[in-house]
Amino acid sequence: MKKGLLLPSLLALLISNASTAQKKTTGYQLPPMPVKETKHLGFITNIDSFPEVKMDFPMAKGPFEPTWQSIDKNYPGEPAWWRDAKFGIFIHWGPQAAGKSGDWYARRLYEPGQEAYKNHLAAFGHPSEVGYKDVLHQWNPSQWDPAKLVQAYYDAGFRYALVVGVHHDNYDLWNSKYQPWNSVNVGPKIDFLARWKTELKKHNMGFGVAFHHEYTWWWYQTAFGSDSAGGPKPGVPYDGNLTLADGKGKWWQGLDPKRLYTTPLHYNTIDSNGKPFKIYHIAHGYKGIFGNNLNYAKWYATQWAMRMEDVIDNYDPDFIYTDGNSTQPFSGAKSGSGFKCDAGARVVAHFYNQALTRKNKPFDKVSIIKFLPTNRGAGRTFEGSYPKDIKTDQLWMADMAVGDWFYEPGFYYDAGAIIHALLEHVSRDGNLTLCVSLTPEGAMDSGSAAMLKDLGAWMKINGEGIYGSHAWKKFGEGDEKMKIFPGGKLGKRHADFTFSTKDFRFTRGKNGEVYAFCLTVPKPGEVLNISSLGLNAKSLENKISAVTLLGSEKKLEWEQLPEGLRVVYPNDGQKMIAVCFKISS
Repeated sequence: MKKGLLLPSLLALLISNASTAQKKTTGYQLPPMPVKETKHLGFITNIDSFPEVKMDFPMAKGPFEPTWQSIDKNYPGEPAWWRDAKFGIFIHWGPQAAGKSGDWYARRLYEPGQEAYKNHLAAFGHPSEVGYKDVLHQWNPSQWDPAKLVQAYYDAGFRYALVVGVHHDNYDLWNSKYQPWNSVNVGPKIDFLARWKTELKKHNMGFGVAFHHEYTWWWYQTAFGSDSAGGPKPGVPYDGNLTLADGKGKWWQGLDPKRLYTTPLHYNTIDSNGKPFKIYHIAHGYKGIFGNNLNYAKWYATQWAMRMEDVIDNYDPDFIYTDGNSTQPFSGAKSGSGFKCDAGARVVAHFYNQALTRKNKPFDKVSIIKFLPTNRGAGRTFEGSYPKDIKTDQLWMADMAVGDWFYEPGFYYDAGAIIHALLEHVSRDGNLTLCVSLTPEGAMDSGSAAMLKDLGAWMKINGEGIYGSHAWKKFGEGDEKMKIFPGGKLGKRHADFTFSTKDFRFTRGKNGEVYAFCLTVPKPGEVLNISSLGLNAKSLENKISAVTLLGSEKKLEWEQLPEGLRVVYPNDGQKMIAVCFKISS
């Protein structure tokens, strides 16, 4: 049996076993947010001493149990659409763009000294009077045109989209059953997920939804603070301290601020060197269970999961993604700090079991759990980085941003940086999911639009070696010390990074051909040598029979020698960023 495929009889058995699954779980009523705690265990640093809580929120029945082992064992294999697509747009957009301050605006507007705090004072007012809840109320994406944007994404070469459903700001961008602070109820009164999906499906693009709200409860702790001495209003509490009763007669009457900002957490957090750290810095190398908030923790993990199941059941995404820097949601460590439970695996199992109940469609779902250890049934990400070598033991993607994850003026736009990053990933067998931030109004600025047009022009010529491709026997070659494109957020240093005509990345296309991408544009008449394709390398079963240059109709001058494939670059070769040779043997 080929890797990633199931025999028809086995797949039929899985579908049969799932036939009794619940079709809908959204009849579930979330219990009230706890106001009292029954245990006060303090900050538990030894997370191994805290047993993983087995959650009891609704879950579709089927062969997938809420364990990573079951998910690994029962997954039918990578769906064809994911392999075919290879390149996606990360629509990492929402009301945090209103701050024009880059990523994490909803938290940093409550941190004096941060640029976001200064920008918020100038644009909205002091966070004790006008906080993030008011940004939501005022957010007006008046230029948002999903049809126009999706067309531009498709023309640029993207074949799926990962849409942020909820970021760390705890604001759901759909008609959410379990979070009243949502885009249909507060702000623009738009169901963004529904509108994005409608346009994406017109182009047969995959539709994914990203969930970033797992660790909001410690991430948002700045909202419960106040200015220190020297600030505009020292000691005056920020609006995170407001209560449901405080909203009487105001625009947010009936909306509990705690459902947005979560709950205050008071712990004496000390690192291994005896130095204190703030609870909202816990993801940066720390870990712990919030032992004084366990009732709230279970409620929060339940709400986290039911919001995801709400989207799974009612919007039927092709794939889901959870953010974090730990090994799984609610692990007790890093971004999973605070609680330890099986909510992550339980949601993925629900997603897959629901998919198996559809008798008119094959199983075609993907889950991405950021930094999840090797698992056949759930992929992982490399944020702004690459595996050291080819990685085929797990479905994976990279997520990278041009400039930053939310908009601010001054990003550096360069299609070449995107293409080089794409080639680093597909040559290692991964996908690239790229964030190109939209403005607060919901449009692309002129720099983004021009960059995507350049990207689309290159993809039209070279996409043959990208879409549906697999890694070849090696990902690339170069000088003795091979140049690797830098990671991180894409900017000027990436645009200025140079390769030589000795630098290549390889893929194996759907047709079995090898594609050799030269990471720069050779001069007309320049002689190239690809050592990995020489006779001595013995990397091909047969001698090379043809070499063509994508985008050129001219017959190439080439020769397969012991030391390499010798190719003369023609006069009519394309001049954009990187070039691709198709190798037949």
